[in-house]
Amino acid sequence: MDTNFFQSEIYTYLVLPLFIFLARIADVTIGTMRIILVSKGRKNIVPLLGFFEIFIWILAISRIMQNLDNVICYFAYAGGFASGNYIGMLLEEKLALGDLLIRVITQKDAADLINSLHEQGYGTTSVEAMGLKDHVHIIYTIVKRAEFKEVVDIIHSFNPKAFYSIEDLRFVKHGIFSLKPTHFSLRTHPLKRWRKGK
Repeated sequence: MDTNFFQSEIYTYLVLPLFIFLARIADVTIGTMRIILVSKGRKNIVPLLGFFEIFIWILAISRIMQNLDNVICYFAYAGGFASGNYIGMLLEEKLALGDLLIRVITQKDAADLINSLHEQGYGTTSVEAMGLKDHVHIIYTIVKRAEFKEVVDIIHSFNPKAFYSIEDLRFVKHGIFSLKPTHFSLRTHPLKRWRKGK
């Protein structure tokens, strides 16, 4: 390529800022995914993501340092950072990584809800407890995030006003696991299909 191109205004004010913008999107998206995977204990893939994150960042920052008088590059750098955060969160949401603990508290007899969950392949643990005014039933089930909506629909069909809470789990071991096909996920072993608690 003609070296004059790298001195042209098209390269300086369009190609270079675009490169920095895309590089920042890439490294921040990878960084966002890396942080999410760290919180979920996916230690096998995290170092690899960290390598590419820093490698791409070095490429971007080196171009900034070589063009300190180019204000457009600053905006491209900041815009790429903001966009990368957003895209990283969207990507994590689409991949639906990890497992959730869903806790349902109801004053109604929970037999129908438990049976419905079992029929759909979800394991449950249920206990009786004392609420503010009366006895209540507490049902626990562990599901993959990709199946969250399906379980919530089952809960709503049982009781549209049922109280439930959700916790993000870092690690699940032993229990009743569904064999349903799920979204692609960055798991360390393809045979590990964690599912519902006992």
